[in-house]
Amino acid sequence: MSPLTLSSASEQAVRVGLGRVLIVEDEALIRETIGLALAEVGFEILVAEDGLSALEMLGGTKNTTRRLVQDVDLVILDLMLPGMNGLDLCRLLRYQSIDVPILILSAKSTETDRVVGLEVGADDYLTKPFGMRELIARCRALLRRHRGVSEPDPDPVLRFEEVTLSPKECRVFLKDEEINLSPKEFRILELFMSQPKRVWSRDQIIDQVWGHDFMGDNKTVDVHIRWIREKLEADPSKPQYLKTVRGFGYRLG
Repeated sequence: MSPLTLSSASEQAVRVGLGRVLIVEDEALIRETIGLALAEVGFEILVAEDGLSALEMLGGTKNTTRRLVQDVDLVILDLMLPGMNGLDLCRLLRYQSIDVPILILSAKSTETDRVVGLEVGADDYLTKPFGMRELIARCRALLRRHRGVSEPDPDPVLRFEEVTLSPKECRVFLKDEEINLSPKEFRILELFMSQPKRVWSRDQIIDQVWGHDFMGDNKTVDVHIRWIREKLEADPSKPQYLKTVRGFGYRLG
């Protein structure tokens, strides 16, 4: 029960932080092949050679002294293990309310085998032989689903100094006062607030707000910028928010 020994791929995994995967597999070649493939795309890898070692690593035994369940984001579990088999391990983890996502790997491919694996608490079931690209895709999908349930959505509100913009509600506030913007004005301001300090040319603003098929004059951007300034700025002639970058375009702040 130890981290898989890898080269620079392992170091990259720690930096990227896609998640920590525990591979429970008694065959060393399969264990290392899976570990290297996942580490290459940015996962940190831990390994266990049998069910009891994995149970200890996941905090399922009273004498657990090593990593606990919150340190493992996903378990890849072989069914044919020495000592405690994969089905019993999966069943015990769920009985103890350890809800880490579990992907079962098995040579058993009948519908009954898959149903049994899912009914004892696995989240996904992949039959051997399998492609590494599919395994990686399934790992990513499991983590997306699990994190989507357990983590709240990030706050969608955009803020810059005293301006607040809510994309979902289509509302803009300056301090505590609501500012009424037209749909195009709103989308221009949203574009600027999504990437503060970035300089946007007229053509880039046209592409983002009006679309590539816009046939009008790009001077319409100047008109809309002026209208936004009149609503946001204390002195539109000396803007604090939407500033002109001569020869390039506009930026926020």
